[in-house]
Amino acid sequence: MLELLPVDLANPLAIMPDLEAAISGECALLPVPANDPTRADKLRVSMRAGQSIADEIAVVVATSGSTGTPKGAQLTPVNLISSADATHQALGGPGQWLLAMPAHHIAGLQVLVRSMVAGVEPEFVDLTDGFHTSDFVARAETLAATGDRMYTSLAPMQLNKIMSTLAGIEALRLFDAILVGGGRINPKMLDSAAKLRINVVTTYGSSETSGGCVYDGRPIAGAHVRVRDGRIHLGGPMIAHGYRNLPDHEAFSEPGWFITSDAGELTDGTLTVNGRLDNLIETGGLKLQPELLEEFMLTLDGVTGACVVGVPDDRFGHRICAAYSGSAELGDLLEAFDGLPRWQVPKDLRHFRTIPTTGPGKPDRRAVATVFAGDA
Repeated sequence: MLELLPVDLANPLAIMPDLEAAISGECALLPVPANDPTRADKLRVSMRAGQSIADEIAVVVATSGSTGTPKGAQLTPVNLISSADATHQALGGPGQWLLAMPAHHIAGLQVLVRSMVAGVEPEFVDLTDGFHTSDFVARAETLAATGDRMYTSLAPMQLNKIMSTLAGIEALRLFDAILVGGGRINPKMLDSAAKLRINVVTTYGSSETSGGCVYDGRPIAGAHVRVRDGRIHLGGPMIAHGYRNLPDHEAFSEPGWFITSDAGELTDGTLTVNGRLDNLIETGGLKLQPELLEEFMLTLDGVTGACVVGVPDDRFGHRICAAYSGSAELGDLLEAFDGLPRWQVPKDLRHFRTIPTTGPGKPDRRAVATVFAGDA
């Protein structure tokens, strides 16, 4: 039977005994946010908590589900442990972990699993009232006193916030590696981190792959990557056993592989993720992956946020529209666009005070498109 596992942001370590029991094959768990009853109830219903489930499943982890019903990735003990072992191998060995992400999400849950594998109890940041750099700094200093290797996992927005203070920068330098994923990372932030001697490891993966399985563009031990017709496929022992609430989903049509919704390229074994296929903009018979144009915009001085969308257009099919935030002037961006192919230059470019988001650093394309379409 699939059992509910409420996760309290103020005390996430309380679930570790239950998580250990699940990994030992004693039960199957559905982590839900104790601090968000509406979300928890939605997951309870959609994932059929309280009903029977295959014996080999340890946990069901929901996808973000920012729109529609979230999908529930069914993860086995082998999935979770193989991912944790491969992570430690990639980073240079087991160590102490700092949990700074909600533990009902795969990124946070895997911090707990890695800690179990390493035989340590992690430190954690209380996220009840949001993420605060001062709390992160204090917990990092506590870990540093152990003298062991130190790791943490962050969202891009968390990393950016911590790097905005001197105390935060010093704390980040204490870690042997900082895993950053869950969204595209501003290339300027990565460059700044490198100059500040902060070891950021970019990760690519999802609940369906037990968390990140590609680090800095290279698959971790046991993971496999292939690209077919421009679509990224991920394979290996960390791949989920399908979805709890969508058992015949085409993403798991080939055993041991997860067919993502992302476009990418493989060059000499290194994966480049271009963006989500459903974000693709068709304009004038050509196709633009908006994330690539956004990444270009984020390299420009004075640009702190970017979102590129396609708005229906009688002549082009869709016209490319771009929103940006920051101190840059429109003229600065238009001048920078001179180096791009003409068809990629936005037909409409506007400054937003802030870019709407649907999650940690993920632009709300629907909201931005509505603004452009409303003024058409």
